[in-house]
Amino acid sequence: MISSLESPACENSGMTDRLYYQDSFLYEFDAEVTETRPANAPDLRPAVVLDRTAFYPTSGGQVCDTGWIVPASDPQRKLRVEEVAETDDGAILHLLADAAALQKGSRVHGTVDAERRRDHMQQHSGQHVLSAAFVRLFDMRTVSFHMGAESCSIDLDTKNLTAAQVEAAEALANDVISQDHRVEIRFVSQEEASGLGLRKLPPAEHEKLRLIDIQDFDLTACGGTHVRSTGQIGSILLRKTEKVRQGWRVEFVCGKRAVATARRDFTSLTEAAGLSSGHIWDLPQQVRKLLEESRAARKSREQLLEEIADLHAAQLLATTPETGSRRIIMRSYADRDLAFIKLLAQRLTRQSSAAIALLASTLPPASLVFAQSPGQPLDMGALMKEALEQLGGRGGGSKDMAQGGPAKVDQIGTVLAELLGKVRA
Repeated sequence: MISSLESPACENSGMTDRLYYQDSFLYEFDAEVTETRPANAPDLRPAVVLDRTAFYPTSGGQVCDTGWIVPASDPQRKLRVEEVAETDDGAILHLLADAAALQKGSRVHGTVDAERRRDHMQQHSGQHVLSAAFVRLFDMRTVSFHMGAESCSIDLDTKNLTAAQVEAAEALANDVISQDHRVEIRFVSQEEASGLGLRKLPPAEHEKLRLIDIQDFDLTACGGTHVRSTGQIGSILLRKTEKVRQGWRVEFVCGKRAVATARRDFTSLTEAAGLSSGHIWDLPQQVRKLLEESRAARKSREQLLEEIADLHAAQLLATTPETGSRRIIMRSYADRDLAFIKLLAQRLTRQSSAAIALLASTLPPASLVFAQSPGQPLDMGALMKEALEQLGGRGGGSKDMAQGGPAKVDQIGTVLAELLGKVRA
């Protein structure tokens, strides 16, 4: 799911004091339970609402924090916060695996999963820098942002996006990171915001807007958690691009994710290069060469298969006596696939004007092909239907050729023998 563009925020909105609005690096806090909600549809986990929290709820493209809540009455009991969500009325729900120890008025100590939070800050702040880079260089505006478990993406409002533009935006974004611009949080009125040159001015829904100010580079309304300076993002690595309905999607990773992704890519490329005794930079050329060789080998195999089918068809016709002026050939192959028996059936009916072929392959997946020379009186489609009624599976065809995939492979020989008797009659 692609979330809407940046979720603007107002200071202390809703019924809970959002501590992360002021300090994204706050990982521990004390609070009081103001409401408990039992497990029920649509979520089967119990939840609590606190008077203040450092847990960020899923919003504006950024996924939620997780962590633990410890009751003051039982410090040895750690309750896992599995998800944090915001309701339509502004309540922040802390969804727990077990909330039996908590009641309204209970004092608790909350601990945010710091590693997860730092990762999210790197990804979200990196998105701000990257989106601003696309605007500065090419006037391509971000219309949506999505943070996934392994990678993130932005959708750009543009009809075209070139590899050179992607590389240029990535380079500028990393320059801003290396310059270590300060990142500050500001709260302003909607009127004040209108004169500050925001990358995008949100609709007038809040009395106060929370702004993320990347000094001398970007100013955007956002309710997410962010780093204190761009250097803490580490790096930005753009992964791939694809055309989508609303423009172009750019996938990227930041910080430790970028390092882990680059390491995984390098390991895979090194292993692949080792198989061809070359350098990773030679892989594109090696792959192209292998594809060309594969296509040539496939073409050669097809030609050989046609020659084998021609020879085999001629041999079968020469060694099969006529039955009522027709040559009825029934064969089952354990080492040939559907492609071969279909080719053989075509060659039999072309080489003879009086051939009837009842062919089977028991090589998984099993298959049947029935065919007759044009002008013969039988109905191959009807014969196939009759066979599959006994063998199970699906199939069909025309009067002169039909094919199917039988389910009961062990009974193919018996059914073919029965059909042979009817055809000869």
